[in-house]
Order: sequence, then C-alpha cells, then structure tokens
Amino acid sequence: PVHATIVEGVAIRSSETICTLGDLLVDVIVRSAGPLAPGADSPVETMLATGGQAANVAAWAAELGAPARCIARSGDDAAGELARSLLAARGVELVGPVEGRTGIVVALVGADGERTMATDRGVSTELRADELDTRWLEGCEWLHVSGYALLAEPIAEAALAAARLARRRGARVAVDLSSWSAIRAYGAERFRANLDAAAPEVVLANEPEWEMVGGAYALAETAVIKRGSRGVEVRTAGAVERHDPLGAEVVDTTGAGDALAAGFLVGGIELGLEAAARCVGKLGAVPS
Repeated sequence: PVHATIVEGVAIRSSETICTLGDLLVDVIVRSAGPLAPGADSPVETMLATGGQAANVAAWAAELGAPARCIARSGDDAAGELARSLLAARGVELVGPVEGRTGIVVALVGADGERTMATDRGVSTELRADELDTRWLEGCEWLHVSGYALLAEPIAEAALAAARLARRRGARVAVDLSSWSAIRAYGAERFRANLDAAAPEVVLANEPEWEMVGGAYALAETAVIKRGSRGVEVRTAGAVERHDPLGAEVVDTTGAGDALAAGFLVGGIELGLEAAARCVGKLGAVPS
C-alpha cells in the first residue's frame, strides 16, 4: 500500500518503511530557567517520553507520514513497558528482544535550549546479531543506524548484520555518528572501521563528529553536516549545498538532529529542516 499524508502543506508519499536500529530508552527531561541550586530545591519543568536515537527517528518518521519500524532491545521492566507503549502510541512498530533493564536518559536543558545528557543505556547495547529476524527488514526503504549502535558490543555486530540484510532487500543505509565524545572514548579508528563496514549511502554528523572521523565520509554518497544555528550542509561528490535553519524559537535542542534525519530520509532536506524547527520549538525529542 502507498501511504500519504499532508505535513506542513507538503504531500509525503511512502510505500516502504523507514527502519531504525539502536536504543529505545526512557527520557527524563528537566528544563531549568536558571542554574540548579546545590543542596537545595530548584523549580524546573519536566517531561517523560521515549528516548534513544533509534526510537526518536522512528517517531519523527511516523509523524511525517512514513511507515516506521524500530529495531531495539528493551527491558522487561516497568520502564520498558512504558517506553514500548509510548512508542506504539506514535504509530511506530517496535521489534526486538524484551529482557533485562531498560535504560534511562536524564536531559538537563538550560534557559538557552542547550542540553546536557546523563545516559544509562541499560540493556539496549546487548542486542546480538543472532537475535535479528530477517522479517524485521522486510519492506525497508532506509535502515537508519544510530552511531551509538556502532560504539558498543555486541550491538555493533548486530547493526552491521542488519545493514547487510537490509541491502540484500534493496534498502539503503544511513548512519548518524551521534556523539563526538563517545567516538573519542571508543576510539576514532575503531569507530571508522565499523563505519566502513556499514558502508552507508548517507552519513549524518555535527561538525565535531565530522572532524573526528574525517576521511571515512568519502565512502558515503551524501553527508549531511549539522551546523547548529548556522544551518546544514549537504555534501555530495559534486557539490556542497548550504541550507539555513528555519526560524524557530529555541526551547530545547534535544532530538533536533533526529528530527532532521527522519525528515531527510522521508522527504529530503527541506522536510528535515521543517522537522528540526518543530523539534527545537518545544520540550523533548519526540513530536508533541
């Protein structure tokens, strides 16, 4: 079947699924108008939602009109039950083992919208290649692999196996590099080896990630470089296109890159910029 929806006046048609692989977590978002007071109470605004890059990208893809499937290991605890129910309510199909302890991310958001994240990935990194079901990649147009999935074992082997399975079914692969600090801790050369093995057609990265990984980007057909308030560069073999961000009041930058990635895969860079602008204008990483 062909699905169609109207998003911000643009008709998005998709007959195939955006699949994502990585983390399904619970996000606890804490926004403060000023510095937290050590040893005392501080008034804040809070929000509870699904988190993890794979879950976020799938949630935005579904919001933008594409069938979306998230491949992730989640826990058989109360946090996992909550995360699965919240993701299902957004129209995302979730597949993957259910066992262990679900991870939680605490995102501290300042008055300027910048965020600092304290991350506990829980059981998500324990997804194994032998747990993959080939049916999870059926109908997959894009497989979006979170860079976090290439930064831990055994999930890195699962991510590379999923990329191979997706390609055999005619899908394309996108990788978001995700975190310069995590790449540095893991080892840039070791991470590049995993990125080379994934051989993505599209790589998404912010500027520090781009600089850290360097020449590995030459393997991708397209690189989408996120430059914050200076917009986005879309680099191909023959050209560099620069796009300004869409005007939006910045409430919270959490998840803006995930929204951009989903929009780009569903409908191109213009839809990606629209989704990112929507994301930063509200609290949290998923659609409101």
